Amino acid sequence: MRARLVPGTIAALTLGALLLPGTAQAAPAVPVVDVRAHDSTAGTALASGYDEPGTRLRVDAGRTSAARWLEIDYQVQQTGYWCGPAATRIALSARTAAPSQGELAAQLGTTEAGTDHIGQVTAVLNARLGGGWYETKEMPNDPPTQAQRDLLWHDVVFDIDRNYPLVANIVAPPGNQPPGYPPDQTINHYFTVFGYDAVDRTVLIADPASFGGNQIYWISFDQLATLIPPKGYSA
Repeated sequence: MRARLVPGTIAALTLGALLLPGTAQAAPAVPVVDVRAHDSTAGTALASGYDEPGTRLRVDAGRTSAARWLEIDYQVQQTGYWCGPAATRIALSARTAAPSQGELAAQLGTTEAGTDHIGQVTAVLNARLGGGWYETKEMPNDPPTQAQRDLLWHDVVFDIDRNYPLVANIVAPPGNQPPGYPPDQTINHYFTVFGYDAVDRTVLIADPASFGGNQIYWISFDQLATLIPPKGYSA
């Protein structure tokens, strides 16, 4: 993001306080990160280090003249194979009270082998939100065609401008990975796209795996377009 100062707009990322049922204790102070205090160049992390399974973070919605990001309730995936449920939960949180990862894992049909296909995510998003906003967009070509890239950018901007995050099913091989990924492994994964910057041409990712302790970060749109093939995304 180039422009940083927009009067009256506050965008913050906060670690959610988890209280045991029935306790009346005050919530402890939580760290707050101003989204505008961070660059939006590819590889910039807005939050890192909160990598315990189930850890929650919050991002408040905000925008500049060239960028927009949505309010989400982020949570680190609770098992090694619940990236699909966790990414779906993050997307739902922008529009409704988010269900548990366990509920979504059951609804998605997620097993220890993971969530089979992005179409399962699309179906659950529509079932939870009502209507049929989300569609499954396949990207079978690797590298993607220009038409597929153009559609992906259109979907990112169109959906986020209307308060709908995207969920992407990605394949991240060595040499083409987001921040913190194991560099010697090919990672099959789901994450949530919930912001964009049209000037820097970057997208804001909520990554439930928290690889290397990275939860919220920017990557280039070009990298996003190369991570999705031969899978797809919900938009």
